[in-house]
Amino acid sequence: MTRDDSSSELTTEDGMPVMEVRFSPFNEWYEINSWYEGRFLERTVPGAFKNTINGLRQADGSSGVKVMFNHGMDFTIGDKLLGKASDLREGSQSPEMFVPLFDTSYNRDLIPGLRAGAYGSSFMFEVIRDSWNHEPEKSDSNPEGLPERTIQEVRLLEAGPVTWPANPAATAGLRSACVTDAMLERMKDRDPNRFGDLSRSFDAFRSLNKLQGQEGMPEQTAPTPGTEPRRQAGQDPRGPVAASTPGTEPRRQAGRSPAVQNAARRYAELLTSIARMSGE
Repeated sequence: MTRDDSSSELTTEDGMPVMEVRFSPFNEWYEINSWYEGRFLERTVPGAFKNTINGLRQADGSSGVKVMFNHGMDFTIGDKLLGKASDLREGSQSPEMFVPLFDTSYNRDLIPGLRAGAYGSSFMFEVIRDSWNHEPEKSDSNPEGLPERTIQEVRLLEAGPVTWPANPAATAGLRSACVTDAMLERMKDRDPNRFGDLSRSFDAFRSLNKLQGQEGMPEQTAPTPGTEPRRQAGQDPRGPVAASTPGTEPRRQAGRSPAVQNAARRYAELLTSIARMSGE
């Protein structure tokens, strides 16, 4: 949930309000329904953000996490920062972030929606540690018996308000319009070599975790022969970049050797859950 309660709102010296963002409610299953990642349920658990929050804490007590609107992909605002997080903590039910908004025209445009509670929250992260139940029994929270992923530790890259949060009450069709797919579709024409690398990483991820892709998945684009593999751009707030395994064929399946399997898993984990929307 992203909230700016005008009845008791805190303000900065410039008169701008302080935005409160609560993202990733713990132990609440939400569905991932993606062209590239496949279809499964996912949740985060208490403690998953503890190490990354400590690592982001700066000398003055503020946080170094980036705060953007719609993951920096809004056509008007782009990747401009909304503010600097004065406090980022792991609460009992969810991570919590407090952000004094910068005195800018684009923030003023967002304030009415924030005050009305019209936006949801979202975050971008890298998975550090997780566990899978590939064949769960059907339950109230998982009526179809989809594979279940529990995220136990993450590296937080960015968080902020979004227009379309994939909260647990949203429809599957709404959740399927995930940010991972949107980012890759934008990349398909702009950087086909990188798109091909990442598509194969997701192939490996689905294979390793026994996930089914959606019917009618977009075709992959193979990298140009002789192209140097791209390495991780860990400081890019829009997410890490995966490299193809040196010496492997473009469509080689993961698991043919432990080295290839481990590499494929690592590359896929750098990119799956690039941006996961949650909140109210």
